[in-house]
Amino acid sequence: MPNFVSPGVYVIEKDISDYPPTINSSVVGIVGFADRGPIAGTNLEKATLITSQQQLVDTFGEPNEAITGQALEGSLEILEATNTMRFVRCAGATAVEASAAVSVGGCPAVFVSGSNGTVIDWVDGVTVGAGMSAIGSSDNTSSGVRFAVTATDNAGTQIYTGTTTVPSATLTTSATDGASTVLGLKKKFGGSLGADRVGAFGDSALLAASGFLVNLAAGSGATLSITMEITDGAAWYGLSGLQPVNADGGLGTAASSLTVSGTSVDSTSHSYLVKSLWKGSGYNAGTKTDGSTSGVSFEVGVNGGVNTREQVNNLGVAAESFITGATSSAFIEDYIGVDYTNRTSDYITGYFVTGTYVNVTPTALTSFEKQLDTLLPGTATGYGQGGMTTVNPRFVKLLQGTYNLASGDSGYDGLTEAQVTTAIVGSTDANGGKTGIEALDDDVLNISIALAPGPGVGNIQAVQNGLITKAEATTNFLALVSPPYGVGNTGAAIEWSNGFDTARTVALNSSYGAIYWPWLKVFQVFDGKDRWLAPEIYGARQMAVTDNVADPWFAPAGFVRGKLSKPTDVEVVLNQGDRDSLYSGGNAINPVVNFPQNGIAIFGQRTSQRQPTALDRINVRRMMIYIKKAILASTQRLVFEPNDSFTWTRVQDLINPMLDDIASRRGITEFKVICDESTNTPVRVDRNEMWCKVLIKPTKTAEMVIFELNLTNQSAQLGS
Repeated sequence: MPNFVSPGVYVIEKDISDYPPTINSSVVGIVGFADRGPIAGTNLEKATLITSQQQLVDTFGEPNEAITGQALEGSLEILEATNTMRFVRCAGATAVEASAAVSVGGCPAVFVSGSNGTVIDWVDGVTVGAGMSAIGSSDNTSSGVRFAVTATDNAGTQIYTGTTTVPSATLTTSATDGASTVLGLKKKFGGSLGADRVGAFGDSALLAASGFLVNLAAGSGATLSITMEITDGAAWYGLSGLQPVNADGGLGTAASSLTVSGTSVDSTSHSYLVKSLWKGSGYNAGTKTDGSTSGVSFEVGVNGGVNTREQVNNLGVAAESFITGATSSAFIEDYIGVDYTNRTSDYITGYFVTGTYVNVTPTALTSFEKQLDTLLPGTATGYGQGGMTTVNPRFVKLLQGTYNLASGDSGYDGLTEAQVTTAIVGSTDANGGKTGIEALDDDVLNISIALAPGPGVGNIQAVQNGLITKAEATTNFLALVSPPYGVGNTGAAIEWSNGFDTARTVALNSSYGAIYWPWLKVFQVFDGKDRWLAPEIYGARQMAVTDNVADPWFAPAGFVRGKLSKPTDVEVVLNQGDRDSLYSGGNAINPVVNFPQNGIAIFGQRTSQRQPTALDRINVRRMMIYIKKAILASTQRLVFEPNDSFTWTRVQDLINPMLDDIASRRGITEFKVICDESTNTPVRVDRNEMWCKVLIKPTKTAEMVIFELNLTNQSAQLGS
């Protein structure tokens, strides 16, 4: 408390309004494979939050039978009942990004001779004479130099045709050499022609009155055709002022009319390599059986000046666009990003590479007038790939076109059972990145239910044991498993759960695990087929349903909260004897039953614990997970408070209302919270420990409703 030493009015605010927070008990964690999307552990990526079915498909792709396991199918089913899920994507060592090598090349270019000392010869028999005075006259607007221009792109498609005239006001004459006149242009060319298809550029390396006409489409298929003429006001004459920019960057022989082609660098030797942000075959561009487009493509368009227009297409639709090349800050490697840390795209990264796909660091294309060996370092800088001495265009760009990403691998094809186990069980690296089931070990995620379903994943003993072990270690969630599809009859399923099967050699026995059986047939809309889905998917789904219509301490079973409407059949039809055997005598399998008149329903809610305690029921285990999380969340701020009766009372005042609320909602029949001298002995206080004992009587479920029918004689007195 502060010490007040002078007269005055003081206000002290103390917040002791602690109350237990609301805990979402329906957050499902699902672990498995997918064809695209973030991979847990990569770049410290965590389990991905998914809040809708559409977001799941957009992020991780559509399910299909080729994907090992049923994580995507299960997620779609569960998301019908909850809007909060954490998806953990796994990948084996074979996973690789999809990629495309974007070709680099030069644009067709023509140098227009000017007052750099180059003689422009008259042609067609025109000689120096009276006509030159008219050419040099600024008031003769009908005279000047005319350029007829046609340009095609790399595919040979015409992208521009037109004529432009440089009026006489911008022309000047200088001394003659006795045979010809040296004609100069007063201004550099500037800007662009034809909707940014053909550009005019000055060259600072030459005198001011000179420049280039350039087709802004690059590639060996791109062409630029130009005719240059001059007029004396009465007639037009060919003017040999055009010099082609050759492949080596030098200038060719001057002419009045010529056609030049661009150049293309072999993409196997040098290219701009575009890679999917995440590994997976889902980024491979192609056409699906329904005619729709799959995957990602990178589209390069023709754009004005030094600029290049790039577009990322996802599933055949434009998703992102970039304009790069004008300045160093807009250089393509800076603008799109070379790696995950520096990315600006949600789909790709990109960088210049050699033919062996070794990353190189090119000079930023800050000026359009760059030699290609400046863009891609030559032998003088230790490039080591032979340089670019044979192909060296002056005006450098990415070749326009659409580049489909390909060769991506999702990292599940051809994996052995041991490799699948390694990927799904996961690990924690030195930087704290967690993969597979290990990624569920994060209190921030608030996962309450977890599963890794489907054939090739969920039927592996080490995966099931790893999931349940992690549930026991964190005490945060309930792990759901099932026998493999085709295990056999009821007896075989029981033998499996007790560890007497080739697929399972040790019994399942944990209050943090639950077993469901048999498998369920469900129609899959993505491929129009019926498929057998793992029953734990529907165990998780009905837990979410239960939380929506009741509370986690209600049993997620029976015809009220366990009825399944989507499945059309069960793998094995169970009779009363089957159900008795699965659920009693030390066995702990929750049967999924197809009742002739009432449909399919989950008809059990046991955990896999074999000891007969309150925790052998799912509703009790889920309630205890909920209570633990609520207590931890509400009492964190009491750490480092004085260990005295005042704090003890605060603890009781926090927990008692929460448990009283659960009792009023039929989860507890009686409880007591003790936090006083009896729990906090002097020895515990000396060890800086504060103990609180919570006694709970959980509400039991009526799993067997029994009616005793008694027949009496007519003289019996039954009372009122």
